[in-house]
Amino acid sequence: METFAEVRKHVIDNHTLFIDEPFQLAFEHPIKDGDRQQSIFLAELKASDNRRYLRVETLVCPLQAFDAEKCLRINLILRVAYLAVGDLEGTAYVKLCENLPYSSLSGEELEYVISHMGQMADRMEQALESGADIA
Repeated sequence: METFAEVRKHVIDNHTLFIDEPFQLAFEHPIKDGDRQQSIFLAELKASDNRRYLRVETLVCPLQAFDAEKCLRINLILRVAYLAVGDLEGTAYVKLCENLPYSSLSGEELEYVISHMGQMADRMEQALESGADIA
């Protein structure tokens, strides 16, 4: 996949969107072995050298439930994705994010990242939110 249009086609073929905007998509990803879902957001980013990346992100928990040192320690051990902070409707949230260069992006890799991030974010959310499904 070399463009966001190709990503959109792949995602529409594999997921039901609840956001479909020119350079942003979102859908609910089912979590294996349960009735939980994780919201996944995709957007196109452009670097200062004009290279384009696909940003994949999902919410973990409100920032107030998580401390910055813990985020940094977890980032050190993650092999796919990283923790960041972003606002949603005026509330700061810890997010799990990954930036994928289009130059090496395939549908298989995208589905792996979505699945891996969805599962990991859901496990973190359950641990931090006493089993609640907030995102």
